[in-house]
Amino acid sequence: MSGKKVLILLPDGIGLRNFAYTDFYKKGLEMGFEMKFWNNTPFDLSSLGFQEVKINNAKPRPFTDLLKRSRTRIDLKLSKRRNSDPVYDSYIFPMAYRDVKSAIKNAIVKVLVAFHSSDAGVTKIRRKIVDSERQSDYYRQCLTTLKTECPDIVLCTNQRPLTAISPIIAAQDLGIPTATFIFSWDNLPKATMVIETDYYFVWSKHMKAELLEYYPYIDPEKIFITGTPQFELHADGSLVQSRSEFFKAHKLDLSKKYICYSGDDITTSPNDPQYLSDVADAVRSINEKGGNLGLIFRRCPVDFSTRYDHVLSKNEDIIVQIAPKWKKVGEGWNTILPTQHDMILQINTIFHTEMVVNLGSSMVFDYAAFDKPCAFINYDVPNSKHQNWSVDKIYKYVHFRSMPSKNSVVWLNNPAEIASKLGLALQNPRESITEAKRWFEIINQHPIEQASTRILNSVSEIINLQPAGKL
Repeated sequence: MSGKKVLILLPDGIGLRNFAYTDFYKKGLEMGFEMKFWNNTPFDLSSLGFQEVKINNAKPRPFTDLLKRSRTRIDLKLSKRRNSDPVYDSYIFPMAYRDVKSAIKNAIVKVLVAFHSSDAGVTKIRRKIVDSERQSDYYRQCLTTLKTECPDIVLCTNQRPLTAISPIIAAQDLGIPTATFIFSWDNLPKATMVIETDYYFVWSKHMKAELLEYYPYIDPEKIFITGTPQFELHADGSLVQSRSEFFKAHKLDLSKKYICYSGDDITTSPNDPQYLSDVADAVRSINEKGGNLGLIFRRCPVDFSTRYDHVLSKNEDIIVQIAPKWKKVGEGWNTILPTQHDMILQINTIFHTEMVVNLGSSMVFDYAAFDKPCAFINYDVPNSKHQNWSVDKIYKYVHFRSMPSKNSVVWLNNPAEIASKLGLALQNPRESITEAKRWFEIINQHPIEQASTRILNSVSEIINLQPAGKL
């Protein structure tokens, strides 16, 4: 593929972890591609030795945003109707009425949804999104960039952002093939598809089936099963620090073994501080009976709140906080961006802990990659002020239906059983590890370390399919 140019579109910071902080770029160069990022993040990727072209003033049209919001709601309504399944209602967030302007926008969305809630209607909305963005200055800026760069393919790292629409449409209008990577295991049932590309890269056969279920107009031949690069570094033993080095860096007790509590964001788990407190109580109980455990707390990277402070203070003899090394560059959750250092920190946190406890996160797969068990919190907090929230809602989400066996994780069904179940998991982890690894193989193509290579081989195949003389 000598001289063939891959323009890697970063519409936001989510793609950094998969495509900038792994060996994806390096492997592309080794395969003979010219690699370049089309960068809409505030990160200076040139400082990492990458070629980049910056996107400045990426502003989709406000009407495009209303169309996108409408499409999400319509897609979820159609999924509910097709499957006779009320779970899709749980993915629809209530509209916020902050002021007159937001009320007007919400009214427009409601009208669009009311008149387009059918297969034919959503097709019209999809066309309107394209037509709307073609009228934007941002679209014209993208055309100019593409005519200058002349890539052989535009690879979008994330299917969700509004800021990805104009670059993809501009590339398609110029005859440049486009592809997108579905970035998370739970995205497709949530109707998060914002862009429509010529090709799609998915984690697994399971995700390919989901893509075809929710977007039946996609040609199955245009979907490539690649796995995700986010797990690749788990197979790189050179990134693992020695136990003494890791423990010294984070002021851990070398005489102890540690469990990791992996926090969730406040929307997913509003009662998370109480769950952390319950696990700390369980660890204390184990230690009082002769155990010697500690608890590492890794908070959700986009949670900079003080909601855990009381629990951390009360349990400072049990809990050590190791904060994710993400960088906050704005106020929204999507302006809190991962760093390369955090990927190494996460790997070492997993390697040097015995198991993980959380509420339904994909950390189950990170720990499965290291042959370590995961426990899921599975109870509501009595008398909680968050009465409209329940773990029952979380575990009914569609992505948990991929679990091959309930034994894929250890279920913590009430605070009183946490100590005994953690003790059993630490003494005999094999059953849950075996099932968790089976689940991981359903969710992500193995071997995990070959995802970047599979993506790049697919890119090569796509480029070879194109007629000469683009632009």
